[in-house]
Parts: sequence; structure tokens; C-alpha cells
Amino acid sequence: MELSKTYDPKAAEERWFQRWIELGYFKADPRRPGPVFSIVIPPPNVTGQLHLGHALNATLHDVIVRTRRMQGYNTLWLPGTDHAGIATQNVVERELAREGKSRHDLGREAFVERVWRWRETYGGRILHQLKRLGASCDWSRERFTLDEGLSRAVVEVFVRLYREGLIYRGRRLINWCPRCETALSDLEVDHRDTEGRLYYIRYPLVGADGAVTVATTRPETMLGDTGVAVHPEDPRFAGLVGRTVTLPLAGREIPIIADSAVARDFGTGAVKITPAHDFDDFEIGRRHGLGEVVVIDLRGRMSDAAGRYAGMTREDCRRRVLEDLDAQGLLERVEPHRHAVGICSRCDTVVEPALTWQWFVRVETLARAAMAAVRDGRTRFRPQFWENTYFSWMENLQDWCISRQLWWGHRIPAYWCGACGHLMVMAEQPERCERCGAPQIRQEEDVLDTWFSSGLWPFSTLGWPERTADLERYYPTSLLITGFDIIFFWVARMMMMGLKCTGEVPFREVYVTPLVRDEMGRKMTKSRGNVIDPLEIIDRYGTDAVRFTFAQLAIAGRDLVLSDDRLAASRAFANKVWNAARFVLLNLKDSPAPLAAPADLSKLELAQRWVLDRLNDAVRDATAAIDRYEFNTAALTLYQFIWHCFCDWFIELCKEPLKAGGARAYNARWTLTHCLDALQRALHPFMPFLTEEIWQALRPYIEEPGLAPHLAIAAFPKAAESPLLSAAERVAMSHCVEAAEAINSLRSLLGLHPAAPARAFIRQTSGTNLAALRGGFGAWQRYAMTLARAERLEIAADGAAAPGASVTAVLAWGEVLVEAPENFDFEAARRAVQKKLAKARGYHEQQLGRLKNPEFLAKAAAETREEVESRASQLEEEMKLLEQQLQLLGGA
Repeated sequence: MELSKTYDPKAAEERWFQRWIELGYFKADPRRPGPVFSIVIPPPNVTGQLHLGHALNATLHDVIVRTRRMQGYNTLWLPGTDHAGIATQNVVERELAREGKSRHDLGREAFVERVWRWRETYGGRILHQLKRLGASCDWSRERFTLDEGLSRAVVEVFVRLYREGLIYRGRRLINWCPRCETALSDLEVDHRDTEGRLYYIRYPLVGADGAVTVATTRPETMLGDTGVAVHPEDPRFAGLVGRTVTLPLAGREIPIIADSAVARDFGTGAVKITPAHDFDDFEIGRRHGLGEVVVIDLRGRMSDAAGRYAGMTREDCRRRVLEDLDAQGLLERVEPHRHAVGICSRCDTVVEPALTWQWFVRVETLARAAMAAVRDGRTRFRPQFWENTYFSWMENLQDWCISRQLWWGHRIPAYWCGACGHLMVMAEQPERCERCGAPQIRQEEDVLDTWFSSGLWPFSTLGWPERTADLERYYPTSLLITGFDIIFFWVARMMMMGLKCTGEVPFREVYVTPLVRDEMGRKMTKSRGNVIDPLEIIDRYGTDAVRFTFAQLAIAGRDLVLSDDRLAASRAFANKVWNAARFVLLNLKDSPAPLAAPADLSKLELAQRWVLDRLNDAVRDATAAIDRYEFNTAALTLYQFIWHCFCDWFIELCKEPLKAGGARAYNARWTLTHCLDALQRALHPFMPFLTEEIWQALRPYIEEPGLAPHLAIAAFPKAAESPLLSAAERVAMSHCVEAAEAINSLRSLLGLHPAAPARAFIRQTSGTNLAALRGGFGAWQRYAMTLARAERLEIAADGAAAPGASVTAVLAWGEVLVEAPENFDFEAARRAVQKKLAKARGYHEQQLGRLKNPEFLAKAAAETREEVESRASQLEEEMKLLEQQLQLLGGA
């Protein structure tokens, strides 16, 4: 197989992924021997389309999974999708609306059937998109949170927890969307900063002159006030606690209470308490036994309890309440006030805290067990600092509202007797009431929160509650890779459910991915117009380049800044690898296949033993980095070795022995083949398509017993235990590379044409052993001359005169000098660098000025501040480089 002149990503991607699937390379088998590595995909919403977060997550999954598979692990990567209750229901409801219908026109059963049909048509879209990324999941095991097996597990868990008293039905305050008419999880509520107003309202004291002024952002809810609260240590209200005030517009008397939850610096320090419409007020009201008056109904309109305002929308009621307060002289003042408003993430409706009957999970004991598992190391977070976030959330958990007023989802297995009202929770619908025997049985209308079923994902997908071979072999899973935004919503729930249902943690480690930002360091949002479609950049740059970019930029604890420049650099790297492979294969045309290893590797030339040693270092370091989930370090290690050591240096050094023929040429060909083989194996988890394409062409020349038919299942490279270089040879080749790099840098500074030979020499500096320097010089002199395109390279003692006009680079072990071309204008070169430096300094001072400006720091969004900080940092690096150039040119 001969490689084409240029790499065609699309052709390789289509050819190899389908071939791997057909051959069953990604299928897991619990009977297969070897250590286990299992991982489940965070199930994307069935409504979803691939975004950059998915692409990053899938890439990092695939890097570790492909590595473990090649290392001989019994590997399972299980895919699937989440039914995404509210999101999916909304999509289908919008379809119906375009037909002039609502779900109520169809009825529950017909509507659910309609959603299933939609899912069959569109539900697999995101998984097909993940396949374009090369995700090596066991696609034969694809699961869905509403499939039969997972539904059985959901019912089993609900019934068990209910019977243990860990699930109950209660009337509590929850997030409610008046448009979707359902409870919402916190993750389904977007908190948007809004330019609002703070209204100061006078509540007259009962039995005395004067009033207590409270500040509120929601005057319409005052109709449901049942108290006024102040901080117990606030001297401004000494003597008022225990008295009562008259609630304006309603005429009810309500008490003044003291509670330490009141923020003394908000408004006047006195706040109105509306337990039925505010989460903080709800808790305060429960502590003090205050009434709960519901004045806004579940449609977002004022209820009968709102008196003459009943039937109004929240917005209309606010306007009328303010007019009436002002007319009675009770509206003291109004101030601008920026605050966060909860918005339904699905329909953009303002969320209403609503007091309703819902189903809850008691989380205290479950959370305690989940925290203990992290504290004692059964589950570890990477980076570790995310454990603090996990503990912070878990230590402040409220009981989890698990019911949703939807039709699409797992219907709660609770049943009421129509005759006596008895509640029964059981796996199957009873035919008769267990208490009175009546046949009138009605099932709960609500469905379960999507996070309830996804919380069971790691073990329900493996066959729980049955003790299946999969569950025994692959649970607990080895690793979870997920975004930081769902540590609480998903990770914590999986920890609680996994420990409760199986007695084991669901995963041994949790790797938290960074947030993907644009090239300006800004968060990607639809409103900002900077959202990038992963499929578009795959079409432009190729899957391998996109994957490699993600891996290179995935630095633990730091946001990932994606740019066209980085993607183009990864594409250039793919082309570099391709061209290097073409060079090797062109030089193997007349070679025997396979190429047998030389009998004694220690007899290879210094450059050949050096590259094999460096290859060992790169493989060892990259493997260790992958084991630590330092994907960026692994990718950078391979990049540096391939681009510089192998392509720029070793391939150049091979050209002379390849021309020489005989044993020297054979050894060079074998070394090139061995390196290219190991590099394709090490690079395969990052760039699977490119490497498979190259490896298939190289495979005939590889000598290995039982050689795999495809790279996807070939053995991952292992570093040799014994070095091929002595300590002195390592130093010599280190000097060679450093000298060549210095000469090339000085050539660039002098503007030498690439084809023009350089004249250089090395000068000893104080503290350097001249004899030792000269002793090693002979071994690497010709290599450095080749790499630096130098026609002359000599070594001289400390203080030797420079060869005419020259520029100098100082190394740790000596100075490297390169002669300047005749008539080179040093002064003009210095002026050009000084001009660039002055410009960079000016821009740098501008950025620092913004960062020191209190007004900018107070008003600028976090993304803008980060953008300015990033630009200042870039300018600092640019200034350092220019200052170094100026120094080399002899400038101050």
C-alpha cells in the first residue's frame, strides 16, 4: 500500500471506522481475560446535537479507551442516550403547535406514542455524530434511559427507597415553569443578571405611629406576605421584634420576627417574608411557624388569595400593586438594582418558586455515604481540587425533588385507591386496593426527574438488579469523564445511588473536563454568536486534527481556548506525520519485508541509538501522562518528539547513511521503520484515522510475532528498560541539538537564506572543561553541521576572537557564534526590533492600565477581564522574545 501525496482525512475516516465496527474490535466480552477498564458515556440528551463539550468529552474518553485496549485491557466503553424528559417533550409539543394542536388534544397515551416515533426518527443523531469523532464505543450495547431494562431498574430503586422511608411525598417549595407547567431541577434554571429595581415599601406598625420599610424586587408577591424579618443583632430594629405591622393592600396583621438569615446590608435591613414564593422565605417561615399563602398559581397568574388582583399576570399585578401603593403613600422610593432572575432553560419563561405536592428523596444519609467514599479514596477526583466543590454541594443538600409534571418519562410507580384514598407504591399496578379491596386504582400522573434514571446509569446499563456477567466484570467502572457543571447534578446522584443500590462506588476516578472557550477566551453562547459547530471544524480540518487539538489543550483546571490557529497547527502536524511516513516508505521500496532487527542494537550509529533512546523517553513519558489523565502532556510529548526529534533531526541525519548503502542503509531503514511503527501506535489514541492509514502501509515491514491486522487492536508501545546511550553520549547529543538549534536561531536573526551555508564556531566559557568539550565534539560535529546547514563548525577556547562580525547565543556549556553576511546592517536590524518592542510595550501598558482601573474591574464581565489578562500575558512573552533578539544583535 502506497501513501498518496497528501492525506485525505474524509476518505480515511469513512474507510476505517466502518471497518473497525464490522470486525468487532470495540466489542466487550466479560469472558475475555486481562485487567478490566470500563467506562460509560455521559448519556447526551436524545434531542441533542454535537457541541464542543461533547466533542472534547468524547475525545478524552477515546484517548484513554484506545490506549487501554491496545495495552491488553478487557475494555468496555458503553454508549447511550438520555430520554431528556422536559427537553424532548418540548420539541414534540412545538411540532404539535405547528399543526395547531396541543398534547392535551392527543391525550397522554397518544402523545407518548408520538414522542417515541420522534425518538426513532431523530434520537440517534448525536450518536452518529459521535461516531464521526471516532468514538470506539461498543456500539452493540447502546442503551436508552427509557429502554426496558433501565425502566425496570428505575422502578426497582424507587420502590426500594420508598419502602425504606427514603422517598416521600410532601408539600414544599420547588422551581416551577408556568409555561412548561412542571417542576424544574436547578440545572434547568438559568440565572440571568437583569437590570431590575428595588422597591422600598412602608408597612405601618399596628397600635403605634410609624412604619417598617422593607425592600423587595417582587412587590406583587407582597400579597402573600406572612411576616417581616430583621436580623436579631441589628440595633435599628431593637424593640420591634414581636410587634406586628399591617400588610399594605391586604389589611392583614403580620408579625415582625428576628432571624439570623437576614442580610443586614440589603435594603433597609428589614425584609418581607413570603414563604409560598421564595426559597429563603420558605425556610424562615418553617422555622417561625408562619403561614404559607399562595398568591400566584401554577399558570403564573394571581390566585384567588390575591383578592382584587386575582387573574392578573405577574407583570400586570406588579404594575397595579405599585400604582396602589403609590396612591396610598406607601411606596417610599425605587432604586435601580441588578440581580439574577431564574429563567426556564427550555422556554425562557421566568421561573416561579411554587408550593406544590411533589415526591422527594431524603438525601442526608445517602450524601453522607457519598462524601465518605471520596474522603477515604474509593473515588478520586482529577484535578483533586474539584473534591472541594463536591463536598461543598453535598454538605448543603436539600431533599431532592424527583417528580415532574410531564408525560414523557418514567411514570412514578405509585397508585391511589379511588375508594379509600390509600397510597400504594409497588413495581406492578395492583388490581385491587391492598387495604379495602376496591378495584378503582389510579396511577400517579407525574414522571421522575431525568436525573433519577441517569443517576443509575453506571450499573443499570450493566443489567442491575440482576447479577449479570457484565455487572460482575465491569462494575464499578474505572473512570468517569464529565464537565464540572454537573458534578452535583449527575456525579453526586450517581455516587449516592451507586453506593445505596450496589454497596460499591460507581467509578474509581472522576476526571473533570475544562470549559471550552473561543480564541478570545470568552464563553461560547448563542447570544454572543461565537458558538462553534464541531462538525464544521471536522469538515475543515479533519477529525484527527480536531481530536489532537482538544487533547493538547485539555489542561487540568484550566479553560480550553480553541482557535483556528491551534486547529491549523494540528492539521499541519498531521501533514508532518504523513510526509515523514512517505519519506520512510519511499526508502523501504527495495527493502525485505519484514525488516529484521539488527543483531546488536549497541552497534548502531550514535544518531540511531540516540533517536531510539529518545523514542523510549517519549513513549515512557506519554504513557505515564495518559495514566495520570494529563492528556495535554501526553499529546505535547509525542508532538515534540515527532516534529523535532524524528522529523526535523533524525530524518535529516538518515539521508547520508541511506545514500551510503549496505549495512549503514539497512540500519537506518530499520531504525526509521521501528520509530514510525512505535509512533503510530502511541499516536493512535489521539489521531486514529491518520495512524491506521499510515500503519497499514508500514505493516509489511514490521517484524512482530502475531502482528495485529489493524492498528486499532495492535499492542501499545512499551519503553525499553535499558538505555542504548552512555551518559557521555547523552551529553554529546544534547550539545549537538542545542548547538544546532542555536545556530538555526542565529541564522534566522541574520536573515540567512535556508540554502545558504552558515559559518559557525563554539567558544568555551569559564567553568567548561575544554578537553571534555573537545572530546565529545568529534562524535556530534557532523550531525550538528547537517542539522544547521553549516559549512564550518569549529571549537575554540574561552576568549578566542570572534570571526569578524557575528552574533552570539550563550548556552549553559559554551557560546555559539555565527558569522554575519558581508555588509550586514546591524544597526538597521536593531532599529527594526526596537520598533516592534516599543509597539508591544505600548499595547502591554494599555492592557495593564485596564486591569488596574477599578471601574473596569467593577463593570467588566468575567470573560472580558480574562480576555484582557490573556492578551497582557501574550504581550509579555512577545516582549521577552524581542528583548532577547535585541540582546543578540548587541542592542541595549
